[in-house]
Amino acid sequence: MIRKLITAGALVAAMATPALADPIEGNWKTKSGETAAISSCGGSYCVTLKTGKHSGKRIGKMTGSNGSYSGTITDPSNDKTYKGSASISGKTMKMKGCVLAVLCRSENWSKL
Repeated sequence: MIRKLITAGALVAAMATPALADPIEGNWKTKSGETAAISSCGGSYCVTLKTGKHSGKRIGKMTGSNGSYSGTITDPSNDKTYKGSASISGKTMKMKGCVLAVLCRSENWSKL
């Protein structure tokens, strides 16, 4: 009987504990000062601008986990989409987008 109570208690505690979000999820300050929200969407992570001239526009989609991601990122000022990657260290995310794998641009975003 005691064993059943302990097991039931552990199950209730596990259900009450919120699932931990992946490090990429949340709000990020971009290099240009806008806020981008990254959230889970259909097995990937969608990047949507929340502030600025292009507020509401989805500018990227990434897959990956534990601080290492890849996918596409769009420059909202010219609507060009680049193959990209992101790596997270602490509250900094290094975003990198490339054209033809030789012309690349990187920028750092900060977690808000």
